[in-house]
Amino acid sequence: MRAKFALIGMILVGIVGCAHTGGIGEKEKIYGKNAPVIEQSFASDQLRPGESWKIYIRASDPDGDMETIFAAVEQAGIGSYPVSMTKIKGETGMELSGYVFLNTGGNDFLDNQELSVSIQIRDKAGHISKSVTHSVALSSRQTQKSPPGGVFKETDLGPIMVTLRSTSGGRW
Repeated sequence: MRAKFALIGMILVGIVGCAHTGGIGEKEKIYGKNAPVIEQSFASDQLRPGESWKIYIRASDPDGDMETIFAAVEQAGIGSYPVSMTKIKGETGMELSGYVFLNTGGNDFLDNQELSVSIQIRDKAGHISKSVTHSVALSSRQTQKSPPGGVFKETDLGPIMVTLRSTSGGRW
């Protein structure tokens, strides 16, 4: 839950920033009035520690101005991490299909831990998509599930820039 509040806080900072650079109304004249839409998302609900957790998204924006993917990570026993921002490549501003990924390191401290990630997309006008949230249980006995066939491209959209910590205070 804290991750969602952290994500909302970051987005509000971005919107306030828009007000200082001509406001959302001025940006809408240039980029359009449509907000990005995350049409579909998928992430495995189980994962072996040490693997990269892939969160697949398929999104669109009729204005073609998707700009940034926001990812807010929350870890049981730790809380929320700073929001990670991934720039969207220009050629994917209208339609987007692929995955962002979270490295879970190679140490055993994540065994029997739970993580959740909330994803939103902002466009150049400052519009924000609705949030999608996925959770994963990490266990050395788990295997990451694959996304449904034919729905998402196997395109690497970028990393979620968070370094996970042990509930005892160490980092991996």
